[in-house]
Parts: sequence; structure tokens; C-alpha cells
Amino acid sequence: MGGVVLAIITASLLVSCTNLAFAVKEPKVIHVGGKVLCQDCTQGWNEWVHGGKPIKGGKVSITCMDDRSRVVYYGSDMTDELGQFDIIVNKYINRKELKAKLCSVRLVSSPDHTCNILTDFAGGRRGVKLSRPSLVYRDQIKYTLGPFYFTSPLCDEPDTSDSDESKGGHY
Repeated sequence: MGGVVLAIITASLLVSCTNLAFAVKEPKVIHVGGKVLCQDCTQGWNEWVHGGKPIKGGKVSITCMDDRSRVVYYGSDMTDELGQFDIIVNKYINRKELKAKLCSVRLVSSPDHTCNILTDFAGGRRGVKLSRPSLVYRDQIKYTLGPFYFTSPLCDEPDTSDSDESKGGHY
């Protein structure tokens, strides 16, 4: 009876030590995912806010910099029929660790000619820095962003900021 208890304790110690060895496995890639939708301003408020339609074939890019503000990685992905993208970035570039907080994700283009104007909802036009992973599990790190939105040319707001052209006083 004592031998059986000793065997069970020994086996459980071996299993727990084996699990610790696997727990320190470091992720080799970073996943960045999200959704791209079309926001139609011609609909009612509820449809405008909650009724975004997925854009298939929309392009989303990621740009990662180093500590000296040099581009060390650029990649992109196209959205699927659900408007979802998943960009996979190697965590080590040229044997140096990529710092996710120095990466920015942004909208690039939409194949839908009726919904191809970039918006800055959720930072899609200017870009979003990766800040907090949505998933850290064993050998996986994932950042989930967005949703990002395009809109129709009818909904595009004109740029009313001061620029060199507007200072000339054309009126």
C-alpha cells in the first residue's frame, strides 16, 4: 500500500516538472487580427452604428519600427468573406526581437467601389499601435483590433483643417 502511494506521488512530481518545462516555451510569432466593415451613413442611426457589412478583399497593413524609428517589418493581409484579417509576424527579425509596441496597423484599401473611403473609427486611417495582447497562451500571442471601417464617397467629410492652400484666400 505504501509503495503504491509513493509511486503516485513520484508520478505526479514527474508530470508537474514536465509541464513546467513546456510552460517556458517562448512564442515565435505574433498574430494580429481584426475585422473590416463598411459603414453606411445613408441608413438610420441604428443601422449606421450596428449594421456594418463585412468587406471581402480589404487590405490591412502592419508596419513595425525599431528603437531608432527605422522600418524593420512591413506586411499586409487581405480580409476574408467575413471581413476578418489575421497577420502573422515573426517575433525575431534579423535575430533581433521585434517590439510589438512599436508596430502600427492600418487600413490600406477596399475593393468595393461603393465603400472605399477610409475612416478613422478605431484608428483605421491613421493607424493603431499594438498595446495590449488579447491572448497570451503557451506559445501564442494575439492582438485583436478594430473593427476598422470604410464608408461610401457620399459619407466622406471634407477636410476642414487649415492647410497651405486654404491660407491663400481664394474667395
